[in-house]
Amino acid sequence: MDIKPLNIGELVARIPIIQGGMGIGISASKLAGAVAKEGGIGVISTAQIGFKEEDFETNTREANLRALRNHIKKAKEIAVDGIIGVNIMVALNNYVDHVKTAIESGVDLIISGAGMPTLLPKIVKEYEDCKVKLAPIVSSGKAAKIIMKVWDRHDGITPDLIIVEGPKAGGHLGFKKEEIEESEENFDSIVKDVIKEKEIYETKYNKRIPVIVAGGVFDGSDIVKYLNLGADGVQMGTRFVATHECDASLEYKNAYINSKKEDIGIVKSPVGMPGRAILNDFMKKTFEENIKVSRCYNCLTPCNPKETPYCISDALINAANGNLNEGLIFCGSNAYRVDKIVSVKELIDELLQEIKEK
Repeated sequence: MDIKPLNIGELVARIPIIQGGMGIGISASKLAGAVAKEGGIGVISTAQIGFKEEDFETNTREANLRALRNHIKKAKEIAVDGIIGVNIMVALNNYVDHVKTAIESGVDLIISGAGMPTLLPKIVKEYEDCKVKLAPIVSSGKAAKIIMKVWDRHDGITPDLIIVEGPKAGGHLGFKKEEIEESEENFDSIVKDVIKEKEIYETKYNKRIPVIVAGGVFDGSDIVKYLNLGADGVQMGTRFVATHECDASLEYKNAYINSKKEDIGIVKSPVGMPGRAILNDFMKKTFEENIKVSRCYNCLTPCNPKETPYCISDALINAANGNLNEGLIFCGSNAYRVDKIVSVKELIDELLQEIKEK
């Protein structure tokens, strides 16, 4: 199969692959820059991105915004002509601050999920001649329709890109726990529904709105499948974890390599959504009891530290740093298929070869 570039307005990615945003500290400047350098779109997760800053514990908000600026700068230095995006969860308490900081730092693309990003266009409109592209994450045709309708009615714009994320994704899922199995069976129909809904607004705004498929995309065969279904590209997270350039610890990467299919399952999250992760001893413990929160980072809008099953910031930071016994290791459904650590270039070359052979 011939590989076509991904066009997002005037932005052109030579390879139609977006590297998924993974927090905390899994996809930062090193990984995003490497992916963008190879012709894909590199994405920095903004979730508690400042956790390595010296004043993170005492000045969390400023540490995160400072780190975000620095990581965008570093990623752009790695990939001078590449496309760098950020993933900003709607559930973040300082959502607006993160969006503004990303824009002011010259990011090319803002991807936003974990809630409906209804306010995103209004924030961007505060900046004259702002060229940043906006991409909501949706999990159904209905959600895509709502977002486009709200943006159109209230802000007179439409998304530049839509990411439809399926139930096989890692991290937080846009499905209720009881819907996951049924949605896996119907995911192709969901993709088609999103494509149908966006065509209405393509006509109205006379612009192309690419659709990107995420969740469970593992190899070239998966990519070809979704391109043939009508998508314009894919988003991949799990495969990029086991790369030398991934910002996570070696222990985190090896957790993927050493995992088995039965080690991966659905977990509780303080965000209020189900999530997919490796079922280590820490996560199994959260099924039985809440783990006391000793310090609240005030990071998520739906989180109540008195009721939450555990502190998600602590758990993700521990995992990123290699303390897996007290960590949450988010992963996609295919993480057990990862068997070695390679460079980003090696991974992308492998995927491209698999696509060409189809």
